[in-house]
Amino acid sequence: MEQYYHGLVRYLTARLRDRHLAADVAHDAYIRVLESPRHHALDHPKAFLYRTAINLCVDSFRRSAVRRSEPLSEVAGEESLQMQSPQATLYQLQRAELLQRALDELPARCRQAFLLRKLEGLCHDDIAQAMGISKAMVEKHIVNAMRHCRTRVAEMERIS
Repeated sequence: MEQYYHGLVRYLTARLRDRHLAADVAHDAYIRVLESPRHHALDHPKAFLYRTAINLCVDSFRRSAVRRSEPLSEVAGEESLQMQSPQATLYQLQRAELLQRALDELPARCRQAFLLRKLEGLCHDDIAQAMGISKAMVEKHIVNAMRHCRTRVAEMERIS
């Protein structure tokens, strides 16, 4: 399925007019497809991948459209409702700890590429240049890191 990545990013860039956003959506689409229990049995994996990416774009657009149309007073009231209970805070801390353990299991270069993208917000070209590797390798590192982290956190949550 990796052979579709560059075409998908180009397709999404043309529609979203933002290459970084397109790369993020493509990554999320890949993760969704790869985590699907039936991804090995797809008759048309490229079509499924593109449809997943389009659906992610539509969902994001709908959420942002709803948020933009809400009155400020409602948004401010909503923020006060988001004050977390001690249980919710503990849950978030536990998940962060699980994620840190999953990140620690990654090879150093894979973890570095992932963190440069997700924490520093660097684009793939900048990461490739900083790490002295190809852009394709950066993309593989990031996809592998995301897949590993999701799998490991889910496994660790089942055990806990």
